[in-house]
Amino acid sequence: MPLEPFKTSAPLTLGVELELQLVSLSDFDLVEASPDMLELMQRKRFPGHVVPEITESMIEVSTDVHVDHDGLLRQLRDIRDALVAAGDTLNVGVCGGGTHPFQQWNERRIYAKPRFKEVSALYGYLAKQFTIFGQHVHVGCRSGDEALFLLHSLGRYIPHFIALSASSPFVQRNDTLFHSARLNSVFAFPLSGRAPFVLRWDEFESGYFAHMERTGIVKSMKDFYWDIRPKPEFGTIELRVCDTPLTVERAAALAGYLQTLSHSLLERTQAPPEEQDYLVYNYNRFQACRFGLDGTLVDPKTYTSRSLREDIQDTLQRLAPHADTLGSQAALEHIRELTAVGNDASFLRGQYRERGSAEGMVEAAIKGFRRSRPD
Repeated sequence: MPLEPFKTSAPLTLGVELELQLVSLSDFDLVEASPDMLELMQRKRFPGHVVPEITESMIEVSTDVHVDHDGLLRQLRDIRDALVAAGDTLNVGVCGGGTHPFQQWNERRIYAKPRFKEVSALYGYLAKQFTIFGQHVHVGCRSGDEALFLLHSLGRYIPHFIALSASSPFVQRNDTLFHSARLNSVFAFPLSGRAPFVLRWDEFESGYFAHMERTGIVKSMKDFYWDIRPKPEFGTIELRVCDTPLTVERAAALAGYLQTLSHSLLERTQAPPEEQDYLVYNYNRFQACRFGLDGTLVDPKTYTSRSLREDIQDTLQRLAPHADTLGSQAALEHIRELTAVGNDASFLRGQYRERGSAEGMVEAAIKGFRRSRPD
């Protein structure tokens, strides 16, 4: 099937998708509750969109299209409250976090949807191991050329979003020593990683994608698990590296940071992206996954090294005028505070030490998701 034309979108509009954990409130393990959750929410008015994910212990929610951080945050809070109310009805906890700290992948059930069954047949046990939880952020673009320029310009900042969103330090009851262990599962897929360095949509469409389609390996953009990928049917680029945060406030702040950064990059006052920028891409990405905000970032243009925390803080200062234009000051302030107090992975490790069990850590994540919900 040929790649569909790139749909024009209002520039810098935002949409967020969150993959969330469904947890038993008796033992805090994952529970196969998505069929019941979906049926319940389909009978009520839901403030966003809700769909199944690949296993029945997951659910994915998404927002409408928004122009600013404040509107996005309001809807995410409404979505959160609706999910929590549905979970209360079913005695199911809902929470963020990039991985569940002790679930057994072999116990998961593939959701009965044709595409999920195809993925399971193709990737074997990797499909059930894909019971991991991420946040995706869409940014509207005026054209396919603009989308590809922005996609590659953001490559240098991918480690920012990994370190800021990291919330998956535990797997199979073990501290992995990573801040984002979730991405190790994504990297196992053969079509993961980065997009090819192409800056013209017609070349991407008639060259790269057409050749890939002829191989029979891919049918649509859904078959690529890239860190950022274009979504022509929406007229967006989609950032896919973030772990699902523990709160919707953090999810909205990450989206606002991406919007503000994109606004800055589209001014094209910085050096344009080049293929050689990707020479340090995997190293920088690993540093963010392994060490979080304390990881090292090598600048592909200047070859200088410094901590991700320092690089993010300097970027926030540079983005201040753009935040004033977009009304994203609250989002950037949240990110600034995050660099000072630490990410969700650090919080979860602290909860494990304080509570003494992985179950206690999940309980803290459930409470965190409800945090600002009115009583």
